Amino acid sequence: MAAKEFIVAIELGSSKMTGIAGQKNLDGSISVLAVAKEDSSAFIRKGVVYNIDKTAQCLQGIVKKLETQLKTQIKQVYVGVGGQSIRGVRNVVAKDLPAGTIVTDALVDGLVDTNRNMNYPDQEILDTAVQEYKVDSQYQQDPVGIQCTRLEGNYLNILQRKAFYKNFNKCFEVAGIAIAEMLNAPLALADAVLTEAERRSGCALIDIGADTTTVSVYSKNILRHLAVIPLGGSNISKDIATLQMEENDAEKMKLKYASAYTDNNEIDNNLKYSIDQDRQVESRRFIEIVEGRLEEIVENAWYQVPSEYCDKLLGGIVLTGGGANMKNIERAFQNHTHIDKIRVAKFPVHTITGGTDDIKSRNGMMNTVLGLLAKGDINCAGVPIDSNGDLFGQPKPAASVEVSDLRPARKPGEVPAGVVLTEAEKQKAEEEARLKREEEERIQHEKEEAEAKERERLRRENSKWNKLKKGIVNFGKQIMTGDEE
Repeated sequence: MAAKEFIVAIELGSSKMTGIAGQKNLDGSISVLAVAKEDSSAFIRKGVVYNIDKTAQCLQGIVKKLETQLKTQIKQVYVGVGGQSIRGVRNVVAKDLPAGTIVTDALVDGLVDTNRNMNYPDQEILDTAVQEYKVDSQYQQDPVGIQCTRLEGNYLNILQRKAFYKNFNKCFEVAGIAIAEMLNAPLALADAVLTEAERRSGCALIDIGADTTTVSVYSKNILRHLAVIPLGGSNISKDIATLQMEENDAEKMKLKYASAYTDNNEIDNNLKYSIDQDRQVESRRFIEIVEGRLEEIVENAWYQVPSEYCDKLLGGIVLTGGGANMKNIERAFQNHTHIDKIRVAKFPVHTITGGTDDIKSRNGMMNTVLGLLAKGDINCAGVPIDSNGDLFGQPKPAASVEVSDLRPARKPGEVPAGVVLTEAEKQKAEEEARLKREEEERIQHEKEEAEAKERERLRRENSKWNKLKKGIVNFGKQIMTGDEE
């Protein structure tokens, strides 16, 4: 990329909002140029926006911090969609075909469109992962060119509650920040931390965040299941806080002392952990609280893995997120899942460089936003900021730029996997589809009217001909009768 070209990505997390700017180099590596963070626990709960105005203010703060570091305005951003309301639902669409039919791209696209038009009450289809196609009795990844009498498409629809989807879009509108592209955050994370071998042979990616834990199951390079459970690292901190301490102190104790698994023989009953200068807590009591809540997280996460894949995860389990930094976390998962192959992904598989502590720490907490950054391919840089211009730091007016002015809006059939249409793009696509239907109905109506007129004309002509024919026949009979006389 040129000097003043960069990509910006923002992750709306439950505990913090993170913004990042980086350049993609010719060798495929990424150079991080700026990182900004803001606390978001007061208005984003379990990955879902609850207060639009405060979220918008936080977004503006993130963008302002990044612009200050970059000395360049930001005209658009990439953003990840995730949170508790995200879930995967399987759907099957089938079509019976005349004997001898060969499957075409149009037939496959028809099944995809039918699936996309599925109506889920109060739910919005964000993304769709094609599982496979059943051609008669055989399963195929690509059915085009095969002869069959029945074609069946199997899909995994990624849903989110409509209210949360609208809130998510609204906060960017209020903030005046244009969206270059909305991305499915769990898919961007998977692309960032999973190897090709893990996704092909089958694995479960478990992202332990602050308020939620996201479970993504892959097999044969396909997303097979996606679920989010409302439990995360903050639940452990809250449980520790029941020992009569502030939650901030509980978080510090968790980071300092907590272990996901401790052998009973290694517990020192005389050992105590300091809460503050005046108070202590028995180590056994502390361990019981931590392990009790962590076991609940592990059990619920493993329960989300479909039974047909539990014994087929040859790629094992991949743990990531802030919660995966806990000591002995692999042992805790091994004890419950009985899967020995467990890896903690502390950094994306891409080559990423940067001088900030957030990048150097490689603790898994930046994996999702780095995955979003890696997905970006559109320049987000605006004009350079004049340091001698606005001395009083007046806020920028809300952006009035349409997404279509920055990039052509994608239609539903043109959306690649992992990309989520914004509300504006969906409304535009729906309006175009409505106009297309109306035009087709108008053409069909005109065709039917023309056909009706033609039938009426023929009927009248036939009627006149029949009268003439009858007249000739009667005239002939009269002549014959006269000759006989």
